[in-house]
Amino acid sequence: MEWFVIVNPNAGKRKGEKDWLEIAAHLTAAGIEFVNVFTEHRGHAVVLTRKYIENGYRNIIVVGGDGTLNEVVNGIFTQAHIATHKINLAMIPVGTGNDWCRMYQIPGDYRQAIQLITKHKIFSQDTGAIKYISTDGSEQTRYFINMAGMGFDALVANKTNRQKDKGKGNPMSYFVNILSSLFVYTSTKVTILLDNEKVISDIFSMSVGICQYNGGGMKQAPGALPDDGLFDLTLIKPIGKFKIIRNVIKLFDGSFTRLPEVSTFRSSKIIIHSEPRMFMEADGESLGHTPFVFNILPQSLNVVSGLKK
Repeated sequence: MEWFVIVNPNAGKRKGEKDWLEIAAHLTAAGIEFVNVFTEHRGHAVVLTRKYIENGYRNIIVVGGDGTLNEVVNGIFTQAHIATHKINLAMIPVGTGNDWCRMYQIPGDYRQAIQLITKHKIFSQDTGAIKYISTDGSEQTRYFINMAGMGFDALVANKTNRQKDKGKGNPMSYFVNILSSLFVYTSTKVTILLDNEKVISDIFSMSVGICQYNGGGMKQAPGALPDDGLFDLTLIKPIGKFKIIRNVIKLFDGSFTRLPEVSTFRSSKIIIHSEPRMFMEADGESLGHTPFVFNILPQSLNVVSGLKK
């Protein structure tokens, strides 16, 4: 069995490039046969994934971060050669956040991450499909496997992504940008349609989770299960800036959901309208604006997991 290895050389402040020879040596020592390709620009992993699936590859390893992983997922779900659940996806994390890997207990140590791949323990997880309006006014669809954020979360992600593009990103960037953005962001009125209810509220920030973590270890969807066929929606209503600062540590263990300004819901479909328009990120990648339509694709992707279950 030969794996297609897609490497983002820029991930983790160019760790993808700097550490590739070490990672390749570990893959070879573990007896993994592979062909590798380096990405050359944003969006390239989508194109490469489609091409190599068309060429017959069914096992893919991502050497990169959450953004690279998201591009590969979108390559898998926008090709028409084979059903998505017949493709196996593994990850060797070299990014700054690595939130999806945190959910699946995939270690940052390269040798240990590769040992998981050799064990071939497969977990079938859900995938989310989002329709949104792009900056050019067209309706677009994006797939994600970890978490999408709107409002304040999207503003912070956009700041963090601009820093990454300039080579200035680090594991603390998201946290620092939360604090620096607090005094410039205002809440947005939204209407949310769920499976069995309608929510109308002013919203400070909002996340839709398949997995539990984003922002470099923040547990923003603490109850999310990646194979239950449901999104976990977390809403944060307008909240005092200094109360956010006092409670920001609670984002890391999920206990912030017990604050009175926070509500949680579960649904297989979510429709969101807002006034004024609200922007979004998915798996850390900045996208477009409302209206949003989220649909769940149950157990549609096979991933190599370190979970005990």
